[in-house]
Amino acid sequence: MTHTSEFHSFAMALALLLALGACAAPHAEPDAPAVAEPPPAPAWIPLFNGRDLDGWRVKITGYELDDNYANTFRVEDGILRVAYDGYESFGGRFGHLFFDTPFSDYRLRVEYRFVGEQCPGGPGWAFRNSGVMLHGQSPTSMAKDQEFPVSIEAQMLGGDGEHPRTTANLCTPGTHVVMAGELIRRHCTNSTSATYHGDRWVTMELEVRGHEIIRHVMDGEVVLEYSAPQLDDSDADARRLLAAGAERLLSGGYLSLQAESHPVEFRTVELLPLEPVVAGPGSVTGRVTLDGAAPAHKH
Repeated sequence: MTHTSEFHSFAMALALLLALGACAAPHAEPDAPAVAEPPPAPAWIPLFNGRDLDGWRVKITGYELDDNYANTFRVEDGILRVAYDGYESFGGRFGHLFFDTPFSDYRLRVEYRFVGEQCPGGPGWAFRNSGVMLHGQSPTSMAKDQEFPVSIEAQMLGGDGEHPRTTANLCTPGTHVVMAGELIRRHCTNSTSATYHGDRWVTMELEVRGHEIIRHVMDGEVVLEYSAPQLDDSDADARRLLAAGAERLLSGGYLSLQAESHPVEFRTVELLPLEPVVAGPGSVTGRVTLDGAAPAHKH
């Protein structure tokens, strides 16, 4: 064999070994795309800090904004209290404690209880009666002698120890809502909740989705549901807001806690922000008009 033949044989053998090695070598996999971390879940935000009324504003009928007559709203031992020990008589001094930031889409959790005796001179209907006002007008827009903010009220009632009395009801000062496609003009609508007697702590949750849907929840059960909260143009306070350029349909607003002559305590007031509902063909505003009627279809 010539040297040239030996060289060719060696070269062919080396090429074969390299080819076999290439076949046997594992293929390098491309790097997998990085998986994005999911955004953190929204957390409950305490609106009441357990120490003072920082972030809240007081409006009492007949008094200027921030005049907390007779220390009606106060914080003691980590509890937000509505108290009347500084009153000789109630005298129509309806009070509201406003959180100073408006909200639109959220869950609200309130833990409350009624205590003691009703203030002398308080109306009979206000016995063990308070509430949380939703989608309310701003405290700065209330008239000095105005009794209630234009708003949607999640009414809280305590039992009298004997008779059934639902809580998480609906009242509508200066407003209307829609239920099952019907515009509800009556002032108050009862929920289907149980009755809570005595001075036990009670938890009420509210799911608020702008003007799309509002749900009242007790013990994990929806006890009342409605939609399309809106200003009532037959109400003088609501008409004043409309004349100032307010939208008739209420998509958000201020929260406030009531003082209606019966002492009440709050130990939790917290809010969970929610993503706004995107209105579409199946949305409330796509199904009903402001007067509660189904929209007309064009043929």
